[in-house]
Amino acid sequence: MSMPFYVSPEQLMKDRADYARKGIARGRSVVVLQYDDGIAFATENASRALHKVSEIYDRIAFAAVGKYNEFENLRVAGVRYADLRGYSYDREDVAARALANAYAQTLGTVFTTESKPLEVELVVAEVGRSPEGDQIYRLTYDGSVADEHGWVVMGGQAERLGGLVADAWRPGMTLPEVLALAVRVLGSPAEDGGEQRTLAAAQLEVAVLDRTRPRRAFRRLAGPLLEDLLEG
Repeated sequence: MSMPFYVSPEQLMKDRADYARKGIARGRSVVVLQYDDGIAFATENASRALHKVSEIYDRIAFAAVGKYNEFENLRVAGVRYADLRGYSYDREDVAARALANAYAQTLGTVFTTESKPLEVELVVAEVGRSPEGDQIYRLTYDGSVADEHGWVVMGGQAERLGGLVADAWRPGMTLPEVLALAVRVLGSPAEDGGEQRTLAAAQLEVAVLDRTRPRRAFRRLAGPLLEDLLEG
């Protein structure tokens, strides 16, 4: 007679968490940095079609690492959520915090009830009228939400790269300064004695939430504009 197979809830959750973390660690990192006029997003991504950073609403952006099809579904749901809120109430009522809470519920529900967790990590960011009004929320695969300040690094080598950002980031940096920092961090060697890689504009996906723009703050930076900023 075969014995029934039993796994404790703790072990089940630990296994799911390990599974999700491994999937996320395989993805290339995304760096999110506040600068004087907004919030910048940068990642190594040569694809022009598959974005890791996207606009959700007028002043809100979404960045993700992990499985593309999973975070793309979340992005689309976020756009629908924001559009519906803006339409039902007012455009000003669409806030990053409410969107982050909605994502947290979805991630948490999948993590606890489905057989496989979502292999994603997200940032939902909203640019304020001043730097004090900026909001950056980081969401992990289990639905945990962290209110971040200044910068966030997600994905592959998040801990190591986060240490490099922490050493160099400071409030009030300009856009060329934070982009130079992001590119240096993303190209840093994985182990001591490794080669620093110089990432060109064509290898990067870069976007900003620019608080100086009148309504839609999100814009992608690419081509000659990005090259100039990187040289600047």
